[in-house]
Amino acid sequence: MSTPILQARNLTKRYGRVTAMENCNFELMPGEILAVIGDNGAGKSTLIKALSGAITPDSGTIELNGKEVFFTSPLNARDYGIETVYQTLAMSPALSIADNMFMGREIRKKGVLGTIFRQLDKKKMNELARQKLSELGLLTIQNIEQKVETLSGGQRQGVAVARAVAFGSNVVILDEPTAALGVKEGRRVLDLILEVKSRGIPIILISHNMPHVFEVADRIHIHRLGKRLGVIKPKDYSMSDAVALMTGALAPEEAGLR
Repeated sequence: MSTPILQARNLTKRYGRVTAMENCNFELMPGEILAVIGDNGAGKSTLIKALSGAITPDSGTIELNGKEVFFTSPLNARDYGIETVYQTLAMSPALSIADNMFMGREIRKKGVLGTIFRQLDKKKMNELARQKLSELGLLTIQNIEQKVETLSGGQRQGVAVARAVAFGSNVVILDEPTAALGVKEGRRVLDLILEVKSRGIPIILISHNMPHVFEVADRIHIHRLGKRLGVIKPKDYSMSDAVALMTGALAPEEAGLR
């Protein structure tokens, strides 16, 4: 059995008297799409925030490629090759596609123009942005310098995913990537997710959309009451089974998980 690329053991996080996550375990295998599902308030957001550096667990360990890591911030997690695409996309509508892709990672011109005058190498950023979008099949975006506010919801999601893939060398985390999209644009994003997987990049997919989860996920992590209830494979369980486990209508023992 291969070693998990990202693994967590006994993660616990408390906010005062409220325990958001308790002794939670997690494993993401190389090259897989792992869906994370859970009812509202189950604690899955807390888990994802811990894995992406947005919060620091009170206890427990996180390992990346078999080595223990400590994330102090999302920027620190990015340094380890973990990129997160949040539901809000975290993009600046007034800036261009290329500017958004390189936000916080701007490329400066060589020599004194970059080091002293801090001028940006717009040409290089545009070229790299166009290359990354083309690699993922996002050719409907013609002008790399057009403002993000002129894009459709699906195109914006595509830019956000392309940005994550461009810099996420180890793991890409997608938070509800199709939640605000119509059927056609949601389909394009699912195709994009499968394209990312084909490049060997493992994906954590947080979603409430069961048909989408069962279509693209290799395994499904079910989160309940602040911890992992179990992990199932879509081919072995039905969508109704997954929902029943998630809501507590079906006990893990009844589903053969323990």
